[in-house]
Amino acid sequence: MKKIRLNITRIILISLLVAISACEDFLEKNPQGLLSQASFPVSASDAELATNACYAVLRNGGFHSGLFPLTDIMSDDAYKGSNPGDQAAVIGPYDDFTFTTTGSELASWWSTLYQGIKRANVVLAKVPDITMDEDLKNRYLGEASFIRALIYFDLVRAWGGVPLIKDLNPPLRLERSSTTEVYNQIKTDLLFAIDNLPVKSQVATDELGRATKGAAQALLAKAYLFEGDFDNCETYAMAVINSLEYDLEPIFIDANGINGQHGVESVFEIGAEGVEATSGNQYANVQGVRGTPNRGWGFNRPSIDLRESFENNDPRFKGTIIDLGDTLDGIIIAGDGTTPDITEDDEGNIIEIECYNRKVWTPGNTVPTQFGHNRRIIRYADVLLMAAEALNENDQPSEALVHLNKVRERAREGNGGILPDITTTNKDLLRDLILEERRIELALEGHRYWDLVRTGKATEVLSPLGYSAGKHELFPIPQNEIDLSQGALIQNPNWD
Repeated sequence: MKKIRLNITRIILISLLVAISACEDFLEKNPQGLLSQASFPVSASDAELATNACYAVLRNGGFHSGLFPLTDIMSDDAYKGSNPGDQAAVIGPYDDFTFTTTGSELASWWSTLYQGIKRANVVLAKVPDITMDEDLKNRYLGEASFIRALIYFDLVRAWGGVPLIKDLNPPLRLERSSTTEVYNQIKTDLLFAIDNLPVKSQVATDELGRATKGAAQALLAKAYLFEGDFDNCETYAMAVINSLEYDLEPIFIDANGINGQHGVESVFEIGAEGVEATSGNQYANVQGVRGTPNRGWGFNRPSIDLRESFENNDPRFKGTIIDLGDTLDGIIIAGDGTTPDITEDDEGNIIEIECYNRKVWTPGNTVPTQFGHNRRIIRYADVLLMAAEALNENDQPSEALVHLNKVRERAREGNGGILPDITTTNKDLLRDLILEERRIELALEGHRYWDLVRTGKATEVLSPLGYSAGKHELFPIPQNEIDLSQGALIQNPNWD
């Protein structure tokens, strides 16, 4: 069990209620369906059930950019991967930025995120009126607020201003709110969560996986980072650091592996079981080793550029990339017989090597066990690097180096001959070094593309791959959503 003790049976029951409501005609019925009725939730046990249902959305494959790790594939860190022909027409276009407004993956991503918002809104609207322990009530409300903020953060990064839904009876023709309005709601939700959630050390062992005060502070720091508000980013990142609730795993692979589940480095992660069911998470299966052993589909293949970006002998290389012939947990990685081991261009240059994302590996040689990976949404290394970036931008380079070098110290794993401390205090040089450290430390975890866009580096780095400034900073709103809105939703620039 991967610490997802949020009562799976109850999650399944609430999921069925949501599924029933989803069958109603969108144009004729209230989208909230049965969950807007007075019959639910009305008791303390209902409040728990409804809150747990919010977490269940995070294991839905659609939550993870529509099942596929699209932003990694769009970055310089990865290719589509898998067998060359597998999903070539659907996911292949993300390799070269030729995707369109009608992809099912975008529609799945959008709809799953709004399903999560719907469930959070049920908790926030109905639980306050339930007679129950006030501290527990406020904790549930804090958890729902955190999850709603987490989801809106994905929405605003991906699409900019989106419909802002906060109640159970929204109009059928929803227009877009501004980016500023969405960020303001994220901040409001997270400030509420900070005031009502416990610190991690106060969470019972069988409750690990629930949102905490530190998770809300870290996400708020990240929201401010994306807005370019480095003062507030520093404030909230340092609050997490100064809480002394977190640290780095001594061994890098444990930061994403089974030995580090809900460990000292985990600020917020999605718990899962190794089963192809509601309590499992297909996020890792989509990226798992293809062929022998059969762990998954093999998407999100580490790029040549990423391979060449690691410093000499950096242990994070093998903590990030699985190569053919590697042995993991006693299992030899042979790979997929129908996928070329090496792909070359017409001039004989190697452009792709069959390899896989080490960070989603779980022990085993079958598909179901790969569903048991706990995806880390926020880990302490990310917080340290956010603090370093904000401190540098706030003209405190010496303090920035403390946090940057702590990440590099862990990466050395005791080998003093590699990864020397960064010493420069030149603001521009240090800015680039911190961004590069983020790339290496957080590779294939869904950060790189967003980092390039928010720092203004995307045009320089990604234009050779097909990125177009003024267009690809945002995804297109799924065309089916524009159609359903009867024209109320306006498409993002240059996607018409």
